[in-house]
Amino acid sequence: MRDKLIREECGERLDDLQCDGLYLIQNPDKFCFGIDAVLLSNFVKVKKDGYAVDLCTGSGIVPILLSTKTKAKKITGIEIQSDIADMASRSVSYNKLDEKIDIINDDISNALKYIKHSCVDTVCVNPPYMKDMAAIKNPDLPLAIARHELLTDLESVINIANKLLKENGRFFMIHRPSRLSEIFASMKQNRIEPKRIRFIHSYIDSKANLVLIEGLKGSGVWLDVEPPLAVYKEKNVYTDEVLKIYGR
Repeated sequence: MRDKLIREECGERLDDLQCDGLYLIQNPDKFCFGIDAVLLSNFVKVKKDGYAVDLCTGSGIVPILLSTKTKAKKITGIEIQSDIADMASRSVSYNKLDEKIDIINDDISNALKYIKHSCVDTVCVNPPYMKDMAAIKNPDLPLAIARHELLTDLESVINIANKLLKENGRFFMIHRPSRLSEIFASMKQNRIEPKRIRFIHSYIDSKANLVLIEGLKGSGVWLDVEPPLAVYKEKNVYTDEVLKIYGR
């Protein structure tokens, strides 16, 4: 019965997440999750029986991983692309997580149509990173929408996170270090104080190419910088910590 949820005729496949028997339906012609989503799900904290919202959820990889990595009672993913949101919903059903995870197909700016103001314990997001639109030849491509700020932008993401979060609610994001000053400025403008960051490097002696960020709504000023995380110890060989994050 569950196999009927996978539309192989449309190019979809079923990927084993190698985490508590979880699987994800993906379509390589549209967009497949990367290590940034895995790192974010490992970084996120949700209190026991808490409510978490994942903005720009894409394939639903982060909510599905959070369902086993945290003790959240409810997780909502919001995705603007209808075909991607449908695929995420079917992945939720395939894993029999419908009572715990729901997927909303809409612009994140409309989140308050579905979720009450200031009622969320944790908001997380793996947003589009890039502002430069000059190289995009077809703005309708799912890859372009996932990577470039075509349908949302940094300020919109952080603004809606502020509206959803309870006082002292937690905000988690993965992004590019090159935009860190912009991220911090927007977070502070929206009363989300940066509390914890961790830089991600391809190799320990290379420049950081990603950064994990945790913020706390309505908090005082202090920031912890955690030790850097190297993804590879040599070409195509993950470090022990990354292998542990992947559950291997």
